[in-house]
Amino acid sequence: MSELASESMSQGDQHRACEGLSVSTRRDSAARRTCDIVIAGTAVVLLTPLLLSLAVLIRLRLGSPVLFRQRRAGRHGREFAILKFRTMHRPRYPGQSDRERETRIGTALRRTSLDELPQLLNILRGDMSLIGPRPTLPEQVRAYDPRQRGRLAVRPGLTGWAQVHGRNLLSWPERIELDLWYLENRTWLLDARIVALTVTALARPRGVIGLDGTNPGFPANTPGR
Repeated sequence: MSELASESMSQGDQHRACEGLSVSTRRDSAARRTCDIVIAGTAVVLLTPLLLSLAVLIRLRLGSPVLFRQRRAGRHGREFAILKFRTMHRPRYPGQSDRERETRIGTALRRTSLDELPQLLNILRGDMSLIGPRPTLPEQVRAYDPRQRGRLAVRPGLTGWAQVHGRNLLSWPERIELDLWYLENRTWLLDARIVALTVTALARPRGVIGLDGTNPGFPANTPGR
């Protein structure tokens, strides 16, 4: 009888521990979402003059549309339209390479990462977070093995652990491993470190574009924007 009671108490303790962990996880998720909204909302307000200036410049140099939209896989694989400032001319003929479509303004925007600023709107809409694995193409996600799909457990980020450790100079398998390490060791202190490293990376851009313009490791290529 005492053994049954002891086992019952043990199971009850485990259940309460799981409930406590679940509550803690939900609270952390809610806190992160609140942080995302406050920071992204403030950034949009403060950066509105810059965003409008870039939009006008792109409209004058490249025409419309000003924004580039592309389907990406978000949290749990849910697809959404990622937003970026357009950086390339429209294709003049079928199969024209991205290198031929590059523009001076587009190269400058990409090297300074200013083309990513519209993703602040993705954050406000709940598609993305400030920090997390970068969102990838749905066809790349379909090539993930079960372990790699673990990087879909959180909202994709504007910046992340892989972003500050080589970015596009890394192969996709390397980036995924860094993302999985981040998720296993995710803390507010680590996020603060990523923010600091992101500021440094923006000041000294490296790995914005892969060595040959692509990211090795997956067969799917990202269409130019």
